Amino acid sequence: MVSNYRYKPRVFFAATFILTYAFLFAAAYLSFQDENDGLYMILIILALMVPFLISFFMIFASKNSDLKKDFVNRLINLRLIRAKMLPVFFLVMPLAVLVSIFISLLFGGSVSQFQLVDGFSFSTGAVPTLFFLMLTACFEELGWRGYAFDSLQSRYTYFMASIVFGILWSLWHFPLIFVNNFYPYNILHENIWYAVNFFVGIIPMGVLISWICIKNRKSIPAAILFHFIVNICQEALNVTQTTKCIETLVITVVVAVIIVLDKEMFFSKVSPVPETQNLASETQNPASEAH
Repeated sequence: MVSNYRYKPRVFFAATFILTYAFLFAAAYLSFQDENDGLYMILIILALMVPFLISFFMIFASKNSDLKKDFVNRLINLRLIRAKMLPVFFLVMPLAVLVSIFISLLFGGSVSQFQLVDGFSFSTGAVPTLFFLMLTACFEELGWRGYAFDSLQSRYTYFMASIVFGILWSLWHFPLIFVNNFYPYNILHENIWYAVNFFVGIIPMGVLISWICIKNRKSIPAAILFHFIVNICQEALNVTQTTKCIETLVITVVVAVIIVLDKEMFFSKVSPVPETQNLASETQNPASEAH
């Protein structure tokens, strides 16, 4: 968070929601028109790009050099990623999924959930689903971590900023329930409570990704990597929707434990990673370490 810049969260989220909803509702209509298979996916990809495009515009139109340098540093400086956090990247979500499956077995869940799936749970038309999941992680986090989260943190404690972001992120996905053959659409028509769980589950997940980003000195690639791992873990195994509901509870417990263990950071209005800018200056002037 850059101290000499006045963030504009209302402008950012208003513009992001208006443009995203416009693209997604248009895509929803076209998704039911067989002859427009490719066009509706173009609109969805444009919708995914909106947070990044708005973020990019607000940063580089701000005329604030510190804001621009901070964004570029967090985007390209891989030294921001802490090696000790790598196990968290690769273990938290797989373990959460496996624990959820084990819990589901106590309530009659099938052991077949441990099997790898034959295909993805939704269709993305002419765009390969794996590529789509990667684009989702990239464009969303470029926007959310590039400007959005810092704009909330400039107004709230880290805890409140995380909760508000999680709610807004959940609402941002809402029009997808109208897009034919997309995951929210499919589970809504299977059982409305599965769709409710999808949107509720986004909130603690948003807090978790925000924490991962903060703990890696606000590295944008760190957030992208973890987001992509989350997407893959949600699709890799033959997990039932009942187990997905259990998974929401498991992730919520994980987040609650993290908050308790890191409560000083969560409830402080001071930026929890002041060393981000320090590390950037050290990178530009390595000789400073000799003094």
